[in-house]
Amino acid sequence: MVEFSKVLATHETSIPGVVLFDLPVHGDNRGWFKENWQREKMLALGLPDFGPVQNNISFNESAGTTRGIHAEPWDKYVSVATGRIFGAWVDLREGPSFGAVFTAELDPSQAIFIPRGVGNAFQTLEDNTAYTYLVNDHWSADAQGQYTFLNLADETAGIQWPIPLEDAELSDKDRAHPRLADVVPMAPKKTLVLGADGQLGRALREAYAGDASVEFAGRNEFDLCDAASYERNWKNYSAIINAAAYTAVDTAETAEGRRAAWQINVSAVAHLARVAVENRLTLVHVSSDYVFDGTVQSHTEDEAFSPLGVYGQTKAAGDAVVSVVPRHYIVRTSWVIGEGRNFVTTMAGLAGRGITPSVVDDQVGRLTFTADLAAGIKHLLDARAPYGTYNLSNDGEPSSWAEVAAGVYELAGRSRADVTGISTAEYFKDKAGTAPRPLNSPLDLSKIQATGFTPADQKDRLEAYVTGVADAQA
Repeated sequence: MVEFSKVLATHETSIPGVVLFDLPVHGDNRGWFKENWQREKMLALGLPDFGPVQNNISFNESAGTTRGIHAEPWDKYVSVATGRIFGAWVDLREGPSFGAVFTAELDPSQAIFIPRGVGNAFQTLEDNTAYTYLVNDHWSADAQGQYTFLNLADETAGIQWPIPLEDAELSDKDRAHPRLADVVPMAPKKTLVLGADGQLGRALREAYAGDASVEFAGRNEFDLCDAASYERNWKNYSAIINAAAYTAVDTAETAEGRRAAWQINVSAVAHLARVAVENRLTLVHVSSDYVFDGTVQSHTEDEAFSPLGVYGQTKAAGDAVVSVVPRHYIVRTSWVIGEGRNFVTTMAGLAGRGITPSVVDDQVGRLTFTADLAAGIKHLLDARAPYGTYNLSNDGEPSSWAEVAAGVYELAGRSRADVTGISTAEYFKDKAGTAPRPLNSPLDLSKIQATGFTPADQKDRLEAYVTGVADAQA
């Protein structure tokens, strides 16, 4: 008999991500009724918003009908419409939980969520049992070729079938599936890193070194301005990290630069956003302090856009586009320093040649070293932090560009006094075609710190960086 009037509730299982549900079933002398899947209520209980697109029903005439064990390349939400089943689930995903087993009897008052890659099997315990499931991808012959199978009689799994398999109704195909020792685990979905040859891209390569689930694409592999680049099987991906951008701040003020900046920072981002929405991907997008005019001392994530120049305008527009993607991280950063030519390497070179530069002293902010920026992005994805916008720079007392330059000189064995401070207006007064800069760029870091990520102090990172540059030149 079906148990009526249960409270909607969830129960964790021995397999990560597999969640058992109690469903309220309302019955009387006429029969019964239940809400089999109710998105709003179940999301509140922690069910992933897995986006089902197909509803399937398996009708089984006789008790003892046994099907499985099939791990499919999509998520499933399984319930019983009528009758009763013994369900068996085996984790066939690549990773430490490979081979974990969970079993349970299900009637119409229960349901279970099965993530991609977890093997699914059931045995009917009553005649005329209907087994139903929602899936978040459309079945196709090509998709079936991506299944992972396990033999129902596998000794390692040791499933205690209520009706012995020799007495059960099985298909010949299910009888022939491999034992666990011969199963190739289902690989996780991939993360695609775009702009992988840039400063941040190279740091992301380091952060994800040895992780076969992360794919890197430079401009030769994925041209953001070429529509053909977006034509791939996105069902094999879970996330896109967009580390590519147009960053020539001054050139963006020219006619040619303006078009390029809008094409890469906005049009291409809109194309990525469309891909992410259509395929339920997480989109990670890198933003900039240039979306603000710098009139406040410290910028929070919810500050209104107020860009001063074309580059900042395109970055703000890109942020607005990405913000409508349900699964997104906008990572706003400032004063990025990575491998290759940048402000710090330039100052170190000047110090080495005995040059005494004038450097602006009224633009204040914090450096962001790409190793920390990459680590913060990885943290947000790994921790499954709430989606949204996060400021991410190095921590510590904000400083001006002149103070950063003086610090580089000191670390290079020169005097801090060799660097002369100058106002932005004075520095650029004879330089035509330069873009306006925000004078205050410090980013409030409390939101990302609340997720468990604490960026290193910029002075510590600067010392290590300058030491590394000196060692490389020695």
